[in-house]
Amino acid sequence: MEGNIHHFRQFHGSKILLLFTIFLLQFNIATSHEVSVSVAHHNEDDFHHRRHLLSYSGDPLAIEPLLKFENPRLKNAYIALQAWKKAILSDPNNITANWVGSDVCSYTGVVCWPAPDDPCERTVAGIDINHGDIAGNLPHELGLLYDLALFHLNSNRFCGTVPESFVNLYLLYELDISNNRFAGKFPELILQLPSLKYLDIRYNEFEGELPKGLFERDFDAIFINNNRFSSALPDNIGNSPVSVIVLANNKFDGCVPPSLGNMSTLNELILTNNGFFSCFPSEIGKLKNLTVLDLSRNKITGPLPDTIGDMDSLEQLNIAHNMMFGTISIKICQLPNLKNFLYDHNYFTDESPACLKLPGFDDRANCFRQRPKQRSALQCQRFLSQSVNCSSFKCDTTLHPIPIYPVSPSPQPQFSPPLPPSMAPSSSPLVSPPAPTNPKPQPAPERAPAPLPPPPAPVKIAPSPNIPPIIPSPSPSNSTPPLCPCVRTPPLP
Repeated sequence: MEGNIHHFRQFHGSKILLLFTIFLLQFNIATSHEVSVSVAHHNEDDFHHRRHLLSYSGDPLAIEPLLKFENPRLKNAYIALQAWKKAILSDPNNITANWVGSDVCSYTGVVCWPAPDDPCERTVAGIDINHGDIAGNLPHELGLLYDLALFHLNSNRFCGTVPESFVNLYLLYELDISNNRFAGKFPELILQLPSLKYLDIRYNEFEGELPKGLFERDFDAIFINNNRFSSALPDNIGNSPVSVIVLANNKFDGCVPPSLGNMSTLNELILTNNGFFSCFPSEIGKLKNLTVLDLSRNKITGPLPDTIGDMDSLEQLNIAHNMMFGTISIKICQLPNLKNFLYDHNYFTDESPACLKLPGFDDRANCFRQRPKQRSALQCQRFLSQSVNCSSFKCDTTLHPIPIYPVSPSPQPQFSPPLPPSMAPSSSPLVSPPAPTNPKPQPAPERAPAPLPPPPAPVKIAPSPNIPPIIPSPSPSNSTPPLCPCVRTPPLP
């Protein structure tokens, strides 16, 4: 009996010892975990603190003192471009691989030139990374590029929206973000840029209405085709002095505005593949300088106005795939410069023999009795038996006077930066894009910039705290402008 008690006590004691050992192990593990978590939090805080020191907040200590810059403009450019590089998710062609160091003028796609208000200082005047297939977004630090005149970004995979900081780009003359994945409403902030003349946002996912302010600006070219814009066009569209406007492949509806006849400087008007539903406004015949007119693939009805025969500059006329009817005037087909006239898939009943002598014409699927490939007699009878009252569309027939544009006046410019070969203007005239079933993005037309005014006072921008560690500058680039004749310390290497 005593032996059994002895063995029980021994077993019980061993059990207590084992439980106590397990308790100590758990305590040690828990304590170690708390210590490691505390250390991790400390290290993370230290990391964020150190990373914050590399961000730009207007403090001269924000950039490592060892990194030297020629001037504050290039320092701002470094901050902006490094933030942008951080926002890039994919760069298959390694375009931004050499975006390191303080010599931002050597970065691929970056163009430097003497500043407009100080020819002895270099500044970033242009960015051209067209066809780079780069994916990412535009950080707000890009607003630090105060002297930027050209921003060419077409044929990449950038998404998101245009940052609000772009309002700082007072010298921006050309904005081309076409063929990307930008979305949202029309970026109205760009209407605040006083120097902007060339706007290309086609082949994106913008949607909603167009602001009236778009047509109160003195733009030279507007390309917004192949987006998701909808609703009727603003009635003040005729106030715009553009030479080219392309609104094709959207979801616009309502009237073709008669105020278009007020656009005396217009050379190309392309409204194809929308949902316009009205008669053809005769006021368009007032556009004496128009060379390309494309209203195909809409729901335009009524006759083709004889006033089109007064447009002596017209070379391309496309009204195919509508619901127009009546007679095609001989005046139209005898226009001196008309080369291509497409009026197929309508309900016209009479055409002049002169139309058949044009270098390019298409009269299929109409109601011409003696011509091949026409609609059936029953189909023509059903449509032509319906009356059309053009006044019932209630389109505004008032030609609004061209206003004086309320944009801040710019002083007489002092320079115009030259363009690299990829940014040089094309010698060939603009050609109207077709309306394919599955439209394929095409390179955006390129234009040379106009002279630029002096920059405004800089606006302080606080960028994201993710600027990468600073790397010593590479060797200077070949894009360095000629040596400034002013007496000044030469640029730092």
